[in-house]
Amino acid sequence: MPSMDNESSNVSLAEEIKVQANEAFKAHKYGQAIELYTQAIELNSQNAVYWANRALAHTKLEEYGSAIQDATKAIEGYYRRGAAYLAMGKFKEALKDFQQVKKICPNDPDATKKLKECEKAVMKLKFEEAISVPESERRFVADSIDYHSIEVEPQYSGAKIEGDVVTLDFVKKMMDDFKNQKCLHKRYAFQIVLQMREMLRSEPSLVDINVPDGSHFTVCGDVHGQFYDLINIFELNGLPSEENPYLFNGDFVDRGSFSVEVILTLFALKCMCPSAIYLARGNHESRSMNKIYGFEGEVRSKLSEKFVELFAEVFCCLPLAHVINQKVFVVHGGLFSVDGVKLSDIKAIDRFCEPPEEGLMCELLWSDPQPFPGRGPSKRGVGLSFGADVTRKFLQDNNLDLIVRSHEVKDEGYEIEHDGKLITIFSAPNYCDQMGNKGAYIRFEAPDLKPNIVTFSAVAS
Repeated sequence: MPSMDNESSNVSLAEEIKVQANEAFKAHKYGQAIELYTQAIELNSQNAVYWANRALAHTKLEEYGSAIQDATKAIEGYYRRGAAYLAMGKFKEALKDFQQVKKICPNDPDATKKLKECEKAVMKLKFEEAISVPESERRFVADSIDYHSIEVEPQYSGAKIEGDVVTLDFVKKMMDDFKNQKCLHKRYAFQIVLQMREMLRSEPSLVDINVPDGSHFTVCGDVHGQFYDLINIFELNGLPSEENPYLFNGDFVDRGSFSVEVILTLFALKCMCPSAIYLARGNHESRSMNKIYGFEGEVRSKLSEKFVELFAEVFCCLPLAHVINQKVFVVHGGLFSVDGVKLSDIKAIDRFCEPPEEGLMCELLWSDPQPFPGRGPSKRGVGLSFGADVTRKFLQDNNLDLIVRSHEVKDEGYEIEHDGKLITIFSAPNYCDQMGNKGAYIRFEAPDLKPNIVTFSAVAS
C-alpha cells in the first residue's frame, strides 16, 4: 500500500500535470492535452476533474465514444465524492460536486435531490454562522435549565428520581420502562444529563483507571443505539457497579433506533456510581455525525430541541482516552500521524469542542489500523491508517502493553492485530440490523490484565 507521503506526492504531481494539460487545451493542442490528462489520471484516478477535462478534449477531436466514457467516469467521480462528503457532514464540498453532476446530468432525479439536500444544509450553516457569537461570549444551554422547576404530572407512572440522588432502583425501573418503550419524564432526563455534564467537566482528557489485584474490568465497544443489545450485555456480564466496573469506548448513539435510551441508561449509571462506569468519546459523539446518522432527529422526536443542544454540549466534555493500570491504552479510533506522542500530550488536549478535522484529537477519534507497516491515508477521509510498527513504537514510548480500540464493525465482534498488541472491540451485533456480525466485550483480570474476549449474538428488539 502506498505511504501517505507517496500518495501526497502523486496528488501534487497530478495537479502540476493538469495545469500543463489545461494550457495545451487553451492552445488548441487537444491531442497533447489528452496525453497529459491521461498522465494525471494514472497518478490520481479519483479526481473527477481530470476525467471531465479529458472528455472535453476528446469532444474537440470528435472522439465521442471516448468522450462519453470519460464523462461517465467524471459523473461517477463527482457523485461518489459528493456522497462521501455528504456522509461526513462536509456540506459545502458536497454541494460543489453535486452542482457538477447536475451540470452534466440536469435531469437526474437523484442528483437533484442530493443537490437540494446540500443547498438546504449549507444555507443552515450560513445562518448558524451569521448568528453565532464569539466563544468568550457563548452561553451554554445547560446554564439556562432549572430542572427543579419542571412539573411532573400526577398521571406520570414512570421512573422517578427522589431528590438529587440517582439510585439503582431508579435505573432498573427506567431500564424496564425503556424495554417496554415507555419514555422517561423530561424533568429526570434533564437532571441526569446535567449531572453528567458536571461530572465529566472535572475529568481529564485522558483518564487513569486503577483495577485492584483480584478484581476485573470490562471494556465494551460501539453500541450505536442498540438498547436491547446493551441490556443483553448487562444480563450476560452483570450491571455496572464498583465491583463490576465497565468502560464504554464511544459511539453510544446514531444508527440504531434507541440512542436516547442507550445514552440515558449509560449516563444514569454513571450518575449512580461514577467508579462503576467510564465513558469515552467516539467520532459519533459530535454534532456533524448526529445531524446525519439519526441521533439529532431521535432526540428532537423523543425529548425536545433543547436536548439536542444539551447533548452536544455534554458530548464535548467526554474524555478522549483511558489507561488501565498504566498498561492498557483504550481509545475509540487509533493512533497518530506523527511519532513521539506521549500520554501527557493526550492529557493536555483541550477537548471541550467539536472534533477538529486534523490533529491529535481528530486522530484519536477517527484513525484505523492497517495490515501494512507505516502510515497510509484513511479509508474514511478523516484521520489515518497506521501499521504495527506505529503501534509498537507508541507502546514502547509510553511503557504500555496493549491498545484496545473500537470504531470498526468486525464479523466476530473483535479482531486481534499488530502482533497481538492491538484489539478492536465492537459491541453492536447485527449492526444496522443487516451486517450479521457478532458483538463482543473484553473482560480484564488484574494483575496480569490478560484480555478475555466474550462474544454474543443480537437479541430481538
